[in-house]
Amino acid sequence: MRFFAALLPPAEALDELGLAAVPLRALPGDERLRWVARPDWHITLAFFGAVEPDQLPALRAGLAEVAGNTPPLTLRLAGAGAFGRRHLWAGVAGDLAPLGRLAAASAAAGQAAGAPGGTPHDAYRPHLTLARHRDRNGDLDSRLALLSGFRGSPWPAGPVVLMSADDDPGAGYTTEAGWPLGGAAAGHH
Repeated sequence: MRFFAALLPPAEALDELGLAAVPLRALPGDERLRWVARPDWHITLAFFGAVEPDQLPALRAGLAEVAGNTPPLTLRLAGAGAFGRRHLWAGVAGDLAPLGRLAAASAAAGQAAGAPGGTPHDAYRPHLTLARHRDRNGDLDSRLALLSGFRGSPWPAGPVVLMSADDDPGAGYTTEAGWPLGGAAAGHH
């Protein structure tokens, strides 16, 4: 089982993105893409990898502290991008500097708990993955062009959630626990 920390955009933000993504699926070559199921849409803060059961309490405590020490953020889904020629994503706009600090602090909580993948990325780029191309050199240009002008409505971010992924790639993600930003009452799932 692999674990990661994430933010889950509210249903209204996902509705807006879902509507904007409809025309993308009608473009030629759609059969070469694996679309991420809407219930799995998220903004990754930090990837922890395979966390041992005895590391989970420290990871949970660290993420609770990180969330509690982070002031409220306002975000929106906006624009599009790709990692290489394989991963199509929607971008994130809004309070990006504090979001970057939240991601770094989440990664540090993973490191402190002994999680193998708690290392922060050199350049955190918040995004929501929409699809993965089956080809190493896939053509995402027409989809990027259609989605580049997308601007969703702003929304208050949070909570920070700890999510797990089964090793079966088709299994989807499970929300294990969540902690609101700014130290409000903890909401566990």
